[in-house]
Amino acid sequence: MSTTPLVESTLPLPLVRKGKVREVYSVDDDTLLLVTSDRISAFDVVMNEAIPKKGAVLTQISGYWFRELADIVPNHFLTCNTDEIVERVPALAEYRDQIAGRATLAVRTEPVPFECVVRGYITGSAWQEYKQSGTLAGEPLAEGLLESQEMRPAIFSPATKAEEGHDENITFDRMLSEAGEAVATRLRDVSMALYEAGRERAQKNGIIIADTKFEFGRLTTGDLVLIDELLTPDSSRFWPADKYEVGRGQPSFDKQPLRDYLAGLRRNGEWNGEAPPPTLPAEVVRATSIRYQDAYLRITGEQLSDSP
Repeated sequence: MSTTPLVESTLPLPLVRKGKVREVYSVDDDTLLLVTSDRISAFDVVMNEAIPKKGAVLTQISGYWFRELADIVPNHFLTCNTDEIVERVPALAEYRDQIAGRATLAVRTEPVPFECVVRGYITGSAWQEYKQSGTLAGEPLAEGLLESQEMRPAIFSPATKAEEGHDENITFDRMLSEAGEAVATRLRDVSMALYEAGRERAQKNGIIIADTKFEFGRLTTGDLVLIDELLTPDSSRFWPADKYEVGRGQPSFDKQPLRDYLAGLRRNGEWNGEAPPPTLPAEVVRATSIRYQDAYLRITGEQLSDSP
């Protein structure tokens, strides 16, 4: 794995799409290659600096969970082993420095247009809405909840997937009307099962998964499979269990050093929270990288591999 952060991959394959963090390439009619860069965003702004090994952490944590939780629902994961990828796609041999540790071969699917969010603790946008109206996506929650309080059972809180701007939290009833009862119920039940299994395993390793989002796709057969990333620090809120305290916001295992630095600039009137982003000090970049690698170590029990 190259020690130089990867800002953007450029591979000799057709580019299907580019997101805030990933480039997705077409391998053939049935297979995609997902390359996770080291780009990072905060307050919906992509920073100029990349975070070393962040892409490898996201790729390899997802690979770990796809293998561990495959008995709950089929997924699109084929391999994130660099040698296996190069063997399957020989044209990538000369681009090993771009893909090593951060690329995933996956089955091509037709994405389902919903994010399946599961919330085990009330925080983030859910807490903001609850403070104002006692609801989540317009549906009432129990009275008297405190910030970061655990909710049992966890709440399934779907959202629409926006091409631009923010996703919109919606009610399950709306999901039922748009997706149909069979699909909506299947997505809810599988999402809840994935979250509970992941939460239980992570808790044993000192990490609270406060909430997470899952994405699904359809195979040509019509079957639903799990896609995208799975239970990573970017798709979930990871909190250190030994620092958890109800009634306040929690430190996190992902962008906390970055968020803290940017929040300080905003308080001091040195950044307005919009593009272009400020320059990040080397210490903030390093501290953020360490947070991501620590999350990987705690989840998997292994050091990040240079060539998984």
